[in-house]
Amino acid sequence: MDFSFLKNKNVLITGGTGSFGKAFIKLALQQSDVNKLIVLSRDEMKQWDLKTQYDDDRLRFFLGDVRDKDRLQMAMRGVDVVVHAAATKIVPTAEYNPFECLKTNVFGAMNVIEAAILAGVKDVVALSTDKASSPINLYGASKLCSDKLFVAANNYVGAGVTKFSIVRYGNVMGSRGSVIPYFLKLIDEGKEITITDERMTRFMISLDDGIELVLKALNTAIGGEIFVKKIHSILITDIAAAIAPGLGYKVIGIREGEKLHEQMISVEDALTTYEYKDFFKILPNINGWSNDPDRIMNGKKVVPGFIYESSSNSQWMSSQDLKIWLSHNKKSIGLI
Repeated sequence: MDFSFLKNKNVLITGGTGSFGKAFIKLALQQSDVNKLIVLSRDEMKQWDLKTQYDDDRLRFFLGDVRDKDRLQMAMRGVDVVVHAAATKIVPTAEYNPFECLKTNVFGAMNVIEAAILAGVKDVVALSTDKASSPINLYGASKLCSDKLFVAANNYVGAGVTKFSIVRYGNVMGSRGSVIPYFLKLIDEGKEITITDERMTRFMISLDDGIELVLKALNTAIGGEIFVKKIHSILITDIAAAIAPGLGYKVIGIREGEKLHEQMISVEDALTTYEYKDFFKILPNINGWSNDPDRIMNGKKVVPGFIYESSSNSQWMSSQDLKIWLSHNKKSIGLI
């Protein structure tokens, strides 16, 4: 991975004690000459646990919430780069706590944008989700709104110094709250694995690939681009077969707010989407930026009607592929 962009820079990660934040911190401290790495999150115990794992004076911890704009402004003083990973992410939780979801995912995004502009931060990358494309649940809708805010922030800041971009990807394999740890928890508790629909497909990405996409955005974004990583799809039944071969599963029906297949680029997004070797870029449809050569670079425009969906993906992960990945990542996902 190319962490050279972070050399001598002060970096702040919101939600930095989550799965992405912890992986980013580990690699950034190992592979970059970052000047300062600031973790902002609201759980003091998670911060304390993470702090005890490192003896590195480049790492700082700020207790705070993205809902608190004043705290964000204080935390961003002297910061060059912000990676915005904080979010309310669990679909059922968002459905039953809609006000709280919006406070974090929408108003929190507004606070990050305003604080970054006021502090003179140079680069901001916001983490999005496949659920933000053609959303059917509140989590997805709130992240779509967040994406729109970060895109428009480039117009809002005008000729200012701050650039905003977004990265969008699917389920992170082994991350807290994702399907793999959920299945493992059911097995550990002696319960039967439950599947909502046997036809279901999901996009799957490793934390390393997610971090690599963030670095791509930091290194190349002009402002307003949504970077979409090309990743593998997998059948939900193959996930179950890889984790618990021979145990079987129970079909319980699709839950509220759940999609049969995930999508990262809609047919409407395709109008301003360009393809590259390992990723796509959805360009902002404001100020003629979707036709800007500096943003397009060497990209090839996708065909009209293009959709990037887990069911029609050209790249697939088999049950055996997932077994191999699980064997190489036993420690990180709690298998040992």
